[in-house]
Amino acid sequence: MSAPSTHQWFKSSHSGGSGTECVECAYTRDGALIRDSKDQSGSPLTVRRQAWLAFTQALRDGEMAPR
Repeated sequence: MSAPSTHQWFKSSHSGGSGTECVECAYTRDGALIRDSKDQSGSPLTVRRQAWLAFTQALRDGEMAPR
């Protein structure tokens, strides 16, 4: 079993509250961490700051809309 995380994890405001959320994120000094909310003991994906900012900006700009 891994040690408890010291990061402040959050779910998107667009996530449902029924326990079906897929991911949680946490900010770090160098970017962000992403993990499966149903498997919190798994290794999180590390995303560098510039990549995270580009990703979230693309979401806001509608560039990541489903097709």
